[in-house]
Amino acid sequence: MASILIKGSRVIDPASGVDKLADVLIKGRKIAAVGRVTEKADRVLDAKGKIVCPGLIDAHVHLREPGTDEAETIRSGAEAAVAGGFTSVVAMANTEPPVDNPASAEYVRLQAERAGFANVFPAGCISKGRKGEELAEMGTLAKAGCVGFSDDGNPVMNSELMRRAMEYARMLDKPILSHVEDKNLSASGVMHEGVVSVALGLAGIPAVSEIIAVERDLALAMLTGARLHVQHVSTAGAVDAIRRAKAQGVRVTAEAAIHHLVLTDECLLERDADGILKFDTNYKMNPPLRSKADVDAVRKGLRDGTIDCIVSDHAPHPLEGKELEFLDAPFGIIGLETTLALVATELVGRKIIGWPAAIAAMTANPAKAIGLAKGTLAVGADADVTVIDPDAEWTVDVNAFRSKSRNSPFGGRTVKGRTVCVIVGGAVKIG
Repeated sequence: MASILIKGSRVIDPASGVDKLADVLIKGRKIAAVGRVTEKADRVLDAKGKIVCPGLIDAHVHLREPGTDEAETIRSGAEAAVAGGFTSVVAMANTEPPVDNPASAEYVRLQAERAGFANVFPAGCISKGRKGEELAEMGTLAKAGCVGFSDDGNPVMNSELMRRAMEYARMLDKPILSHVEDKNLSASGVMHEGVVSVALGLAGIPAVSEIIAVERDLALAMLTGARLHVQHVSTAGAVDAIRRAKAQGVRVTAEAAIHHLVLTDECLLERDADGILKFDTNYKMNPPLRSKADVDAVRKGLRDGTIDCIVSDHAPHPLEGKELEFLDAPFGIIGLETTLALVATELVGRKIIGWPAAIAAMTANPAKAIGLAKGTLAVGADADVTVIDPDAEWTVDVNAFRSKSRNSPFGGRTVKGRTVCVIVGGAVKIG
């Protein structure tokens, strides 16, 4: 049985309440010891000055396969994940065809196993074809390995259908991962509705589109007793609603995408060297970048535990798509390879949260929200481990990404904090 000893690091394992200088011993595919380890190992990694934590988990990614393979494949996405420090990701179901049947779910799992990088857990559709008209075969999807249900990219507008979905999900003990948006309010919008959208003459997506959808799903979760996970929260009103629901005992968890924690709609006011507005499509995503007040509220929600998870909402697109005019370009940016560094630089570095809270939001909390047997360094747990150099300074180069896509607004930005070693199931993938 091969063994790895990681020596002399700051070990942070929020699931076990650990934050101390310690060694981590791996034997085979499992964690064998955390503490002062004196026994010899086949490989020794000196991690002095580094942070060792459970393998990071991204609860919201789009890997595009099957369908848009030119933007991303399961292999390239899983490789990008480990490059960014993530050992497990939850892949959304909005592929072509969508993951609304067992064969599609099994395909995702098998492709991930063949790739041999990060663990990839498929989410199954709530409705057939993500059309919001008829429930998908949720029971068979769960048996095929789906860890939750989402029509992400499309909101489930039919309240009766969402109620039935929650009832089935509760029986299966799986979460509903809800894309919260009222399409009747957001239909033609391309950015946040506010002062900036008026100044730019662009149709806006109002905050109330998200707030109304959140309020409805919270009410249905209270009615059904289902586990609700609110995806990509971006507005102050949604944070307030989730905070109240948690106080009332609703079984709700929530995530925020890193871009909704570090960017605002004012990014779209950027001009080029000639003073001309860029209308950079890398700032176009759904939900859109919101106001500073919304960003401050989402950050507060992260600090007080209303927001449980930080995700990338990794949404790759081919270059030719993002080079269209702003109105025509698709929504979404990539983030698997920059999320950790942005958390370290913009959240930990600016003292919005500390390292223990940041790591909890990317390990123990998503594991609990989704129901994954991951996110801890407890003895006997799977040996998924991320080693972070919190002081490593580097410049984001989109052309060096492992992802097949380049649609990131962070290219050229200097950041601090980087993955130096990633271990998945006891096998070193990076470092």
